[in-house]
Amino acid sequence: MSDGICEVVSRTVVLRERNIDTDQIIPARFLTTTERKGLGRFAFNDWRYLADGSPNPEFEFNKPANAGAAILVAGRNFGCGSSREHAPWALTDLGLRAVISSEIADIFRSNSLKNGLLPIVVEQALLDELLDRPGIELRIDVRERRLHLPDGRSVQFPLDAFAQTCLIEGVDQLGYLLRQLDAIHVYEQRRAAAHPASPQEQVHAR
Repeated sequence: MSDGICEVVSRTVVLRERNIDTDQIIPARFLTTTERKGLGRFAFNDWRYLADGSPNPEFEFNKPANAGAAILVAGRNFGCGSSREHAPWALTDLGLRAVISSEIADIFRSNSLKNGLLPIVVEQALLDELLDRPGIELRIDVRERRLHLPDGRSVQFPLDAFAQTCLIEGVDQLGYLLRQLDAIHVYEQRRAAAHPASPQEQVHAR
């Protein structure tokens, strides 16, 4: 997993299309690898490159003004389609730290949170405003769960406490559990002392 996210400050890159599915995010022919590094070059592959393999100058991620942008603003129903963890892998390797839309598919959202990509759902009116203002700088406060706009306005976005903790600490579910090993061992020792196993249970444990 990536480094923890407490705050994201970045210009936005905008994809106005609705219903951007996972096959558009990372085409199926690139799913043969289990290596996350390098998948970013295939993100939005069929939109980013022309038939001869050269970059499409009209595609937003190929425009010099969008270089380094870490926040994607996309049309409604982002990440729909088949379940593939490669989609958030590709987006994070592309340099994105957050995706904003008025609707984000549940499985994509879950996969994103497990891989250090923050999915933010906002009201359609605000999304329309963001879509019409590409390149503005936004600040995302993960601790406060707030999206701050350049004019001083801010809106709260939904994020459950466990996902928030994992994002801030830069761990997935397994990583979070592994960090609790000391506490788990202490609990097991106390439980064993309070409830000693019977001789029969000790035999079965062997």
